[in-house]
Amino acid sequence: MTRRIAAIGECMLELSGAEKTAMTLSFGGDTLNTSIYLARLGEVVDYLTALGDDPYSSEMIEAWQAEGVGTSHVLRATHRLPGIYAIRTDLWGERQFHYWREMAPARELPEFNDWSRLTNHLLSCDLIYFSGVTLSIYSPVSRERLREALSAARDNGSRVAFDTNYRPQGWPNTAVARKIIETFLPLVDIALPTLDDEEALFGDRDAEHTADRLHEAGIPEVAVKLGPDGCLFSSFDDRRTIAPKLVRDPIDTTGAGDAFNAGYLASRLTGEAPEIATHKANLIASEAIMHRGAIIPLDAMPKLFSRK
Repeated sequence: MTRRIAAIGECMLELSGAEKTAMTLSFGGDTLNTSIYLARLGEVVDYLTALGDDPYSSEMIEAWQAEGVGTSHVLRATHRLPGIYAIRTDLWGERQFHYWREMAPARELPEFNDWSRLTNHLLSCDLIYFSGVTLSIYSPVSRERLREALSAARDNGSRVAFDTNYRPQGWPNTAVARKIIETFLPLVDIALPTLDDEEALFGDRDAEHTADRLHEAGIPEVAVKLGPDGCLFSSFDDRRTIAPKLVRDPIDTTGAGDAFNAGYLASRLTGEAPEIATHKANLIASEAIMHRGAIIPLDAMPKLFSRK
């Protein structure tokens, strides 16, 4: 039986490099990264976003199609450009991010005339995935339309997965981020938070505190990412810390959480037990940190994740 997944969010052009005369142009986005990994794992996944009518947007779409990600629900806006961000690395290896996304059409996706077509598609999906970054770019109107679409899809049998992925620079302040994210938690079936984010946003003391808070919001399944310490899996009747079997010195942690999310969701969708899902998720995340950039080369994918 074919499962269908939809991911909603924003992908931006990325400039990276230590020297301004040697910057590399690529693209990046948290939900897009997870979508690519899901497609590599053999899942049928569509990416829902909005781009411009420029050649850079077209190149992004071609790259996603080459990875097997469905793009028929990517909307195009005339005379608009996608957002862009630059990564500068200093002499000590610390990275700084600079964003230009005010005019990016992805910010208005739920306000496009074609949004009703996308919401109809969501009704047919087994799983819908979005993140706190998705919420941070939307206006109040867009967030309400997304909330209505998620509610309708869940009523129709879809499950919803969410990663808080708190990025302070995307929000006016912490209080606003907390309030908005909390309004969406009752719509979530699988939460995939990172403990560091939950500590910064909600002041959680530990992973158990995070799991308790999310269960109180009505979320039945929680996997709290703990970096090198593995993951805390928690449901209403089960809780355990599952440590990774392989700990490595990272080269670049960009996108590791996105890779984990894909491995976990792909495994759980097939009905595999939490221990197996977490093991596979940790395996792919541990490979992601050994490569620069958010997406590892295709030939570096763990053999455990050969296409179905």
